[in-house]
Amino acid sequence: METQRVTEYPTPRQSAARPTGGGARTAAPAPERTAGRADAAHAALPDPRDEPGASDLAAAAPRDAPVPPEVPAPAAGRRPPTGHTRPAGGDEPAGRSRPAEPEPADRGAGPAAAGHPGTEEPDERAERERRGGDRLRFVGAATRRIARGVDLDETVLGLCRASVPAFSDAILVYLRDPLPVGDERPTGPFLLRLRRTDRLPDYAAPASADADPSDTGEFPLPLLNTVPEGAANGTPELIEVRVGGPLAEVLRGVRPVFGDAPTVREALPELLGPAREIPAGRRSILAPLRGRRRVIGAAVFLRRADRAAFEGDDLLVAAQLATHTALGVDKAVLYGREAYIADELQRTMLPDELPQPTGVTLASRYLPAAETARVGGDWYDAIPLPGGRVALVVGDVMGHSMTSAAIMGQLRTTAQTLAGLDLPPQEVLHHLDEQAQRLGSDRMATCLYAVYDPVAHRIVVANAGHPPPVMLHRDGHAEVLRVPAGAPIGVGGVDFEAVELDAPAGATLLLYTDGLVESRHRDVWTGIEQLREKLTDTAGLTRPDTPPPLEPLCDEVLDILGPGDRDDDIALLAARFDGIPPSDVAYWYLDPRAQTARQARRLARRALERWDLTDLSDSVELLVSEVVTNAVRYAERPITLRLLRTDTLRCEVGDDVPQLPRLRQARATDEGGRGLYLVNRLARRWGATRLSTGKVVWFELPMP
Repeated sequence: METQRVTEYPTPRQSAARPTGGGARTAAPAPERTAGRADAAHAALPDPRDEPGASDLAAAAPRDAPVPPEVPAPAAGRRPPTGHTRPAGGDEPAGRSRPAEPEPADRGAGPAAAGHPGTEEPDERAERERRGGDRLRFVGAATRRIARGVDLDETVLGLCRASVPAFSDAILVYLRDPLPVGDERPTGPFLLRLRRTDRLPDYAAPASADADPSDTGEFPLPLLNTVPEGAANGTPELIEVRVGGPLAEVLRGVRPVFGDAPTVREALPELLGPAREIPAGRRSILAPLRGRRRVIGAAVFLRRADRAAFEGDDLLVAAQLATHTALGVDKAVLYGREAYIADELQRTMLPDELPQPTGVTLASRYLPAAETARVGGDWYDAIPLPGGRVALVVGDVMGHSMTSAAIMGQLRTTAQTLAGLDLPPQEVLHHLDEQAQRLGSDRMATCLYAVYDPVAHRIVVANAGHPPPVMLHRDGHAEVLRVPAGAPIGVGGVDFEAVELDAPAGATLLLYTDGLVESRHRDVWTGIEQLREKLTDTAGLTRPDTPPPLEPLCDEVLDILGPGDRDDDIALLAARFDGIPPSDVAYWYLDPRAQTARQARRLARRALERWDLTDLSDSVELLVSEVVTNAVRYAERPITLRLLRTDTLRCEVGDDVPQLPRLRQARATDEGGRGLYLVNRLARRWGATRLSTGKVVWFELPMP
C-alpha cells in the first residue's frame, strides 16, 4: 500500500521581495499597484483544447468551469499578450485610474487587435507583458522538472516541488488505485489514493528583491505566517469516486476548474474530506490528471487567504502541469511494467536457489550491467549428478538484452537436459554448440562446464571460450587453472577438450563471467590477476589452513570492481569442496548371478555394522535386495553397489541396461512389479539416472 508523504519547504528569511509571482509584494508596495498584481510566476499558455486528444473532451467540461479568453497570435514585432483584459464598460481594477482621454487609434490598434478592448497605459502594458514572461518561464521550468522523473514517485515529486511555493501554497496529488497499465481497462470501482501532499511551512519571510527565477521552477515568493489551508490533516487516503457524483463530473470534464464553481464546491469535500475547510473564492483549483487513455488522478492546488487569488490564466498553467504530470505517470507505469517483466524474466532464467549436494558448498552472485539493462545473457547453474557428483556451469551470451536472455534460457535448459544424461563435459559443450547453431548463425556464447566428484576428489573441466576458473587452496594460495580455452559456442565444427584436475578438500573454485574481470579500463588478464590477488588477500584474513567463509568471500570478490567497471553483466559461482572421506564410502563390483542379491545383503549389513547403523539393517537389506534383483535380471556385465554415509545414507546400484525402471501398481495376479513400490514406500527419496554406460538406481534413508 502506498502511503502519503508530506514535504515542507523551508525558505530563508530575507528582507525584501519583488513582485515575481502570485501574491508577491515588495517591501513597500504602492497602494495603486498592489491590488493590480497577481501571480507573476506563471505564463499564458495555449488552450488545452488545441492539444491532441482533447477535442473529444471539450463537450464534457463542467458548465461551471470558467474558460479563459482565447488569445490570437500577436502581431509581428510585438510580445504576446498575457490574456489579462480590462472589463469593457466596467469598473477599473483597484489602484488603477482611467485616462482622461482615449488613446489615439494607432496606439490602441495593437491591444484591440489582440483581444483587449479599449486602451491601456504603457506601464500597465509593461506590467502585463512582464507577468506573461514570468508565467512562460515558470511553466517551462516546471514541465522540465516534471519530465525529469523516471519512476512514479519522482514524477509526482517533480509536480509538488515545481508547484509549491511558486504556484500554490499547498498541493494534494491523487492517483487512481490501481493505476491502469497501457491499454488495459480498469475493473472495479473508481478509487483515488492520496499519493503525496506538499505545503509551505508555518514560518516565512519575503524573498529578496533582486532574486531571479531558478531553472528548478521554484520562483521566489513570499511565505506567509499562517497555517496553509492545504495541510493534509484529516484528508482521507482512499476515496471512492461515486458514479454520477460531482467529483466524477469534474474529472470527466478533464479541464482544471476553480474552487468557487458550484460543481467543484460539491466535489472538493468529497475529495478532501467533509471536515476540511475549503478556501473561499478562487483560492483552489481542481485539475484532473488525464493520461493517454483515461483520467488517472487529480491534483488540488490551494492558496492561503493572505495571498492573491488565482486568475484566469492560472487555469492554463494548471492544465499544463496536470497534462505533463499525467503523461509522466503513464510513462512511469509503463516503465515499471517493463522493469517488472525484465526482472521476472531474469529471475526465472537463473536458479531460485542453489542445491546443496553432498560434499560441496555453493554460493552465487548476479549483477546486471545497469539499472536500465536488468536482463542479460549471463547465467550460472549447479546440477546434482548420480554418485554425489555435481555439475558446475557458468555461461555468457553476447549482449545484455531481452534477446540475449531468451537465448541464455534455451542454452541453460539444454545444459540441464544434457547434464541429466551424465554426458562428459566436452560432449555437453559439443551439443550446446549444435543447439546455438540451430537458434541462429549469430548466436554466440561462452561457457565453462565442470563436474566435481566428492568421492574421488577430482574435477573434470571443459571450456568454450570462457575465462579460466580460479582455485583458492586451503593454504591461501590462489591459482588460475590451466584449461584449454576452446572456441565459443555457436562457431560450429570445433572439438572441445576436457582436463581432469585435483580438487582437494577445503579448496574453493570460482567460476565467473568476463564482466567481473574485463572493462573499458582494463583487459581481461589484468582483471584475472586482480581477482587472484584479491582471493589471496582475503584468505590471509582467516586463520592458517582455514578457508574463508563462502558468502563473505563472494562479496569481497565483487570489491575488485571499480568506478566504470560495470560494463557487462556479472555472474559468479563459488564452490567449496568438502569431499566425502573414504571411510564413509563402501563400493563393490558384483557379478550378475542368482546369488548376487544374497551377497549384496551381506555386504550392506557389514558396512552398516562398521558405521554403527545397525538400526537401518532391516530396511537397507530389503531395499538393496529388491534393486539388485532387478539389475541382475537384465544386466550382462558386473553391477556396482555403493553405500555413502553423509547426512543421509545413500545406496546406488548401477548396471549396463539403459532402460529406466518405472513405478507401477501391480495387480493381485502379478508375480512381480512390487519392488519399486517397496522402495517408494520405505525410502525418503529415490530415483534413476541414465548414464552413457547404462543407468544408476539410488535411494536415500534418513540417519537414525
